[in-house]
Amino acid sequence: MTQRIRAKSPRAEQAYTLVCDLQQRFVTRLNAISKKYGNGKPYEPIEWFRDEGKHGGGVRFMATDASIFNRASVNTSQVQYDADDTKQLASASAISTIIHPKNPLAPSVHIHISWTELKNGNGYWRVMADLNPSIENAEDKAEFAGKLQQAAPQQYAEAAAQGDRYFFIPVLGRHRGITHFYLENYTSGNFDADLKMARTVGEAAIDIYCDILSAALEKRTSPTEADFKKQLDYHTLYFFQVLTLDRGTTSGLLVHNQNDVGILASLPSHVNRALLASWKQKMPKPQDLLLEKMIACLADEYVCSVEDDAKQALANCVRKHYQTHPEAIDMQASGNSVPPTVNNHL
Repeated sequence: MTQRIRAKSPRAEQAYTLVCDLQQRFVTRLNAISKKYGNGKPYEPIEWFRDEGKHGGGVRFMATDASIFNRASVNTSQVQYDADDTKQLASASAISTIIHPKNPLAPSVHIHISWTELKNGNGYWRVMADLNPSIENAEDKAEFAGKLQQAAPQQYAEAAAQGDRYFFIPVLGRHRGITHFYLENYTSGNFDADLKMARTVGEAAIDIYCDILSAALEKRTSPTEADFKKQLDYHTLYFFQVLTLDRGTTSGLLVHNQNDVGILASLPSHVNRALLASWKQKMPKPQDLLLEKMIACLADEYVCSVEDDAKQALANCVRKHYQTHPEAIDMQASGNSVPPTVNNHL
């Protein structure tokens, strides 16, 4: 197996240790949930390499217990350019995870924590955690938001406001999730303090989500056909938001094509093709063309499966769209600032 090269910076090493620790924490708890409520099949690791390991790579753990999870992955990566003097970026260390439960009465969750370090010595954090239910539950929302506020009391107000801005879907007039924590381009100037905050937020988001998921699987055991229909429609909205608005997803696809399926591992297993098509008339140009081509990547069926071949086609579609229409990147979601993620890799 190809040996993946790690970044040389002490800060990058600490950040990579953090994201790997969080990955292990989450996978361990999710496997325990599967063992208690499902068939006990564990998450399985899949490794990928950036330029055959020369510039890093990552590992994603994929759910295999279909009795509990619709689609779920817990990804870590470290891309680095220490030996490439042409790059502004020194390294980027990240965990990015999405869990979509099979039970429509249990919410999905998205967590992303990353440290980006430039060769000029500057660096910044991206810290995200958001609860994404198909069917809203006020108690889940209060528990999730309360735990994150406890974890980062000084940053919470800003993070909640940025999250509400980032995850709003203008053409649908609604948010993707029901509570959001999002710090973009964040640094207090004290790396150790920020590292501690990122760990505290990550651990809090993982632990409260696993508590919420366990309680839902324990108590909400009789979803109806109508509940599953709401879940399909919500998963369609999630698919739509990720591929037309999520700046992190688009940046990942534009930077390289060596982990396309991994980058789109967050997509749910099925979407409502007719509902997706109904939103085309709401889209501004040229994003209407993007949605049209996204739909063409799916089977011509009312309920479309989103498997690896469709993910690859969608990745190619999104990448080509923004290469053809680079101005459309400005139409994507943003918090208070927009980091030059793609330019850092040039």
